[in-house]
Amino acid sequence: MTQLVLSTGNVMSTGPSIIRRPGAATRSNLELVNSLRDAFIAAQQDYALQANGAANRISALDIWTERTGNDELYIPKINWSGAGLRDDASQYEITVKLFLLPDTPVQEREAYVTRALDLVRRELKIEKIHLLVVSFPGMSFEGDCEWEADKLNAQQGSLDEEIATWAIFEKLHTSGLVERLGVSEFGSEKLDAFIRRTAVPPAVDQINLKNCCKVPPPLKQLAEKHGVELNVHTDCTDILPNGTLRELLGPSPAGAGVLADTKAGADGLKGEVRPQWVARYMAFVKDRGVIENKGYFAGAELDATL
Repeated sequence: MTQLVLSTGNVMSTGPSIIRRPGAATRSNLELVNSLRDAFIAAQQDYALQANGAANRISALDIWTERTGNDELYIPKINWSGAGLRDDASQYEITVKLFLLPDTPVQEREAYVTRALDLVRRELKIEKIHLLVVSFPGMSFEGDCEWEADKLNAQQGSLDEEIATWAIFEKLHTSGLVERLGVSEFGSEKLDAFIRRTAVPPAVDQINLKNCCKVPPPLKQLAEKHGVELNVHTDCTDILPNGTLRELLGPSPAGAGVLADTKAGADGLKGEVRPQWVARYMAFVKDRGVIENKGYFAGAELDATL
């Protein structure tokens, strides 16, 4: 098995910082896919120039990616010497949203969380995260009205698996590595049951109101009772499906050429690729309320035995 680590770098470096405004967000799945594709192309071109000085030549896989001794493959290779924030970490509010993807074993989630946060801390050169939000697979907030969305939400996901996973985040909070914890797409019934079974309840609940225009009154009342901050977002739960990842890494003109075309017998890695997690990190400048650094890491597994 080979673990793949995909990264975008700072997606804010090619444009102006974004001031936090309601309604100004871009759907996370589109931003992730486009940013990864841009990062792959830029790395292929940059490392090709460094390797042989050929101006428009796409480099070989081993030039722009990096395999480590513990069987991890970084796509693209990361220049850690350029990592870090412009100013002292105390000037920033660091938020991370971790998307746990469908069809991944619950018992492996602690390894996902540890790897994702290690990468974020190394990228930003920080020790502490101010807000960590977890998006569990199978959760959504959709319906013809807020009442229907809240009712349907109660039947989604697996509360037992979510509680078991939450213990990982509680340990991070207790150790001081994370100040506040949050969940995503939890309606009133789900959030109430979750709070009753956790030692460290969520401080934030993010919900997507794309099909509804209001927060359900029961959820609003419950949040007020327990001091939970309700935030509206436009993220997707299944942010990186199998097919999308294979297309990104595949041999097609729109792909990075990491995975081989088995029918054509072309160069590249062979096997089945399975996305496991995605982490989005953002560094807000506190006194200006702008995003200075924003990016994504994603983890996947390549099974060459299939």
